Amino acid sequence: MIKVIQEKCIGCSKCIPVCPYQAITLVEKKAVIDLNACTLCGACVPECPVDAIIIEKKQGQAANFADYSGVMVFAEQKYGTIMPISFEIISKARELADVLGKEVTAALLGHGFHDQAEELIHYGADKVIVIDDAFLKNFLDEPYTQALAYIVNKYKPEILLSGATAIGRSFVPRLAVELQTGLTADCTDLDIDPYNKELIQTRPAFGGNIMAKIRTKNHRPQMATVRHKVFDPLPKDETRKGQVIQEKVTFDATKFLSKFLEYIKDETQNVKITDADIIVTGGRGVKCAENFSLIKELASALGAAVGASRAAVDAGWVEYSHQVGQTGKTVKPKIYIACGVSGAIQHLVGMQSSDIIIAINKDKDAPIFKVADVGIVGDLFEVIPQLVKQLSR
Repeated sequence: MIKVIQEKCIGCSKCIPVCPYQAITLVEKKAVIDLNACTLCGACVPECPVDAIIIEKKQGQAANFADYSGVMVFAEQKYGTIMPISFEIISKARELADVLGKEVTAALLGHGFHDQAEELIHYGADKVIVIDDAFLKNFLDEPYTQALAYIVNKYKPEILLSGATAIGRSFVPRLAVELQTGLTADCTDLDIDPYNKELIQTRPAFGGNIMAKIRTKNHRPQMATVRHKVFDPLPKDETRKGQVIQEKVTFDATKFLSKFLEYIKDETQNVKITDADIIVTGGRGVKCAENFSLIKELASALGAAVGASRAAVDAGWVEYSHQVGQTGKTVKPKIYIACGVSGAIQHLVGMQSSDIIIAINKDKDAPIFKVADVGIVGDLFEVIPQLVKQLSR
């Protein structure tokens, strides 16, 4: 936490203009920090000439590893439907747990979802811990953090996994702070060290130019979020049996800082790129927003989803929800058609696991051709209309 040592403060006000969040004021010639506005960025600390502002960091204690056991998965659901990424992560959790000789537990939070818990068991979970509460009907950071923290503190998994989705990316970092442990975000692989049984968490780093392997050595649980379509779900087995445990948690609503207003559906996609079997993606080579009608036309002819590279999204040609790559969505369709996409490593991270990759680019040396199964060296403005014409027949 941050505080002002009142005995030292001389009221010089040098800390006020450097605060980017206007969190500091002078009260009776002493600096006062609004803790609700402060983000602990630390900009004010070196500006104080008398060292009156200090940030005290809470030191987490090393966990007693013997208290922690098993692999837990946060099973994400929306409006009573479990998201596919939950089954993908349970598949990997099953593999990790088998190496450790431990169980897989799924944590299911929400309200009014009937028999969804059994579905998680059919896909590989041994236990499902359910909290069904009106506070969890619509996703909000604070109640979800309180609920999952309660489960983790009670059941103490040594590994906790979640999807790197909008929901996972929103509240899981907050949960890691609450639990005083580490978190590796956007993992593309997970493994168990055969010697010390630590979780090896692999993720792209430095713009995707290297793959970093990260460990949580001193704290538990070992936490990671995993990208969509990185792992394949296990085949559904309706004969699997498991245990469903109902839990209750007492929420502290005084700590709820956000309020759910309404859900606005994304109407820009007929087919979600994360679920699509075929994706047609446009890149910088499309040249302008108007030309994206070509990409949409080919996608329509194939019954495909429309994707975009970061360059196309940054240029404002198409919405962010279509972006494929390290800073967008990870996809794994049966067919991926890249049109005017150069193939930078940041883009490849998000689509290179596609079953068949088709590239259309007039630059024969474009990096995309190194990962493509089929390459068409040509002008997309000539190639795509011909493809649409043939498909319409």
